[in-house]
Amino acid sequence: MEFTRVARSGQVPEGIVRRFFAGEHEFAVARLNGKAYATTNYCTHLDCLLSSGKLVDDGIGCSCHGSVFDLETGEPVCPPATVAIKTYPVEERDGEIFVGIDPNDTGSVPRRRAVRESTK
Repeated sequence: MEFTRVARSGQVPEGIVRRFFAGEHEFAVARLNGKAYATTNYCTHLDCLLSSGKLVDDGIGCSCHGSVFDLETGEPVCPPATVAIKTYPVEERDGEIFVGIDPNDTGSVPRRRAVRESTK
Protein backbone atom coordinates (compact mmCIF):
# COMPACT_ATOMS: atom_id res chain seq x y z
CA MET A 1 0.00 0.00 0.00
CA GLU A 2 1.39 3.36 -1.03
CA PHE A 3 0.04 6.53 0.56
CA THR A 4 -0.23 9.47 -1.82
CA ARG A 5 -0.76 13.07 -0.75
CA VAL A 6 -4.07 14.40 -2.05
CA ALA A 7 -4.75 17.58 -0.05
CA ARG A 8 -3.84 19.84 2.83
CA SER A 9 -5.91 19.04 5.93
CA GLY A 10 -7.40 22.54 5.89
CA GLN A 11 -8.89 21.94 2.44
CA VAL A 12 -11.35 19.45 3.95
CA PRO A 13 -13.19 21.15 6.82
CA GLU A 14 -15.66 19.34 9.07
CA GLY A 15 -18.84 18.25 7.30
CA ILE A 16 -17.50 18.93 3.80
CA VAL A 17 -16.72 16.61 0.86
CA ARG A 18 -14.41 17.66 -1.94
CA ARG A 19 -12.90 16.15 -5.06
CA PHE A 20 -9.14 15.61 -5.28
CA PHE A 21 -6.82 14.02 -7.76
CA ALA A 22 -3.63 12.05 -7.33
CA GLY A 23 -2.17 11.56 -10.79
CA GLU A 24 -4.90 9.89 -12.83
CA HIS A 25 -6.83 8.86 -9.71
CA GLU A 26 -9.88 10.75 -8.47
CA PHE A 27 -11.28 10.66 -4.95
CA ALA A 28 -14.05 12.17 -2.85
CA VAL A 29 -12.41 13.20 0.43
CA ALA A 30 -14.64 14.09 3.37
CA ARG A 31 -14.32 14.92 7.04
CA LEU A 32 -16.94 13.74 9.52
CA ASN A 33 -16.60 13.90 13.31
CA GLY A 34 -13.00 15.03 12.89
CA LYS A 35 -11.90 12.07 10.80
CA ALA A 36 -10.94 12.26 7.10
CA TYR A 37 -12.31 9.63 4.69
CA ALA A 38 -11.59 8.84 1.05
CA THR A 39 -13.88 7.06 -1.38
CA THR A 40 -14.27 6.68 -5.09
CA ASN A 41 -15.83 9.84 -6.49
CA TYR A 42 -18.53 8.03 -8.47
CA CYS A 43 -21.87 6.78 -7.19
CA THR A 44 -22.56 3.17 -8.11
CA HIS A 45 -26.15 3.97 -9.03
CA LEU A 46 -25.68 6.25 -12.08
CA ASP A 47 -22.06 7.40 -11.88
CA CYS A 48 -22.78 10.86 -10.43
CA LEU A 49 -19.98 12.70 -8.63
CA LEU A 50 -20.10 12.06 -4.90
CA SER A 51 -18.01 15.19 -4.33
CA SER A 52 -21.08 17.14 -5.50
CA GLY A 53 -23.11 15.58 -2.70
CA LYS A 54 -23.30 16.30 1.00
CA LEU A 55 -22.39 14.51 4.19
CA VAL A 56 -25.30 13.28 6.25
CA ASP A 57 -25.43 11.49 9.60
CA ASP A 58 -25.11 8.10 7.94
CA GLY A 59 -22.33 8.95 5.48
CA ILE A 60 -21.80 10.52 2.07
CA GLY A 61 -24.88 11.36 0.04
CA CYS A 62 -25.14 11.47 -3.74
CA SER A 63 -26.70 14.68 -5.03
CA CYS A 64 -28.33 13.03 -8.05
CA HIS A 65 -30.76 10.52 -6.55
CA GLY A 66 -30.15 10.57 -2.80
CA SER A 67 -28.18 7.37 -2.30
CA VAL A 68 -26.12 7.38 0.90
CA PHE A 69 -22.98 5.33 1.50
CA ASP A 70 -21.23 4.47 4.76
CA LEU A 71 -17.89 6.31 4.82
CA GLU A 72 -16.09 3.46 6.60
CA THR A 73 -17.30 0.50 4.53
CA GLY A 74 -18.73 2.05 1.37
CA GLU A 75 -21.92 0.01 1.78
CA PRO A 76 -25.11 1.72 0.62
CA VAL A 77 -27.29 2.68 3.60
CA CYS A 78 -29.99 4.49 1.62
CA PRO A 79 -31.27 3.52 -1.87
CA PRO A 80 -31.49 3.64 -4.81
CA ALA A 81 -27.83 2.46 -4.94
CA THR A 82 -27.43 -1.21 -4.04
CA VAL A 83 -23.71 -1.66 -4.75
CA ALA A 84 -20.97 -0.43 -2.39
CA ILE A 85 -18.51 2.29 -3.35
CA LYS A 86 -14.78 1.69 -2.85
CA THR A 87 -13.23 3.23 0.25
CA TYR A 88 -9.54 3.90 0.85
CA PRO A 89 -7.38 4.13 3.96
CA VAL A 90 -6.48 7.68 4.94
CA GLU A 91 -3.58 9.00 6.96
CA GLU A 92 -3.31 12.56 8.16
CA ARG A 93 0.10 13.80 9.19
CA ASP A 94 1.87 17.15 9.26
CA GLY A 95 -1.26 18.93 8.04
CA GLU A 96 -1.59 16.78 4.92
CA ILE A 97 -4.09 14.09 3.85
CA PHE A 98 -2.71 10.92 2.26
CA VAL A 99 -4.80 8.21 0.57
CA GLY A 100 -3.65 4.59 0.45
CA ILE A 101 -3.53 3.13 -3.04
CA ASP A 102 -2.54 -0.45 -3.73
CA PRO A 103 -0.22 -0.23 -6.78
CA ASN A 104 -1.37 -3.71 -7.84
CA ASP A 105 -5.06 -2.77 -7.72
CA THR A 106 -5.19 -0.71 -10.90
CA GLY A 107 -8.56 -2.04 -12.05
CA SER A 108 -10.68 -0.79 -9.17
CA VAL A 109 -8.87 2.45 -8.35
CA PRO A 110 -11.05 5.42 -9.24
CA ARG A 111 -9.63 7.14 -12.27
CA ARG A 112 -10.60 10.43 -13.81
CA ARG A 113 -13.75 10.15 -15.87
CA ALA A 114 -12.00 11.18 -19.12
CA VAL A 115 -9.40 8.43 -18.69
CA ARG A 116 -12.05 5.84 -17.86
CA GLU A 117 -14.12 6.72 -20.93
CA SER A 118 -11.15 6.70 -23.31
CA THR A 119 -10.21 3.15 -22.26
CA LYS A 120 -13.69 1.69 -22.92
